[in-house]
Amino acid sequence: MTHYLYLVRHGEHQDAEHGLVDGPLSPRGRRQASLIADRLSGVPLDAVWHSPLERAAQTARAVAERLPSVSPQPTALLFDCIPTGMTPETPGVFEPFFGSVTEADVEAGRAQMADAVGEFLVRKQGDVHELLITHNFVISWFVREVLQAPEWRWMTLNQAHCGLTVLAQKQGRPWTLVSHNDLAHLPVELRTGLPDLYSV
Repeated sequence: MTHYLYLVRHGEHQDAEHGLVDGPLSPRGRRQASLIADRLSGVPLDAVWHSPLERAAQTARAVAERLPSVSPQPTALLFDCIPTGMTPETPGVFEPFFGSVTEADVEAGRAQMADAVGEFLVRKQGDVHELLITHNFVISWFVREVLQAPEWRWMTLNQAHCGLTVLAQKQGRPWTLVSHNDLAHLPVELRTGLPDLYSV
């Protein structure tokens, strides 16, 4: 008996290039969402959860079109967030990133991710397949948590738009990382959202 969590970063959104917080998927993002939906169409999903932001909700709707038996549900636990600030262990190269991040942002992000871990990284009975459609930093935090890596390590884990990460827990065993940022379903021209050196 195994509990599977499938973590997907939303598709590319139209306003990403303009620095806006949210927006509908771009044409490329819609193609990404369609392809991750195809990739997951053979998985017997029990639940689909997504961030309330439009780019995640629209990605979830693409999955639901392939899997009409599931009804995607929004949850504030999957909002985009900053789960930590600078710590004594955080390499100084990351300091500029936190220049515009407030203590309130960090407190909210830390509390959110503590609740998200408590909600989703909890063993459920039987074979369970849950899909979470969310954001880069949220997925990074889940992966860091499963690997029990230092807190700042979430900053070194990147996900492409509609990349697929799989976590699993067999009964009586710890959570494991099955795959991270799998892009096999995306052609090279649709591999967006990563630093440039990962795009080819």
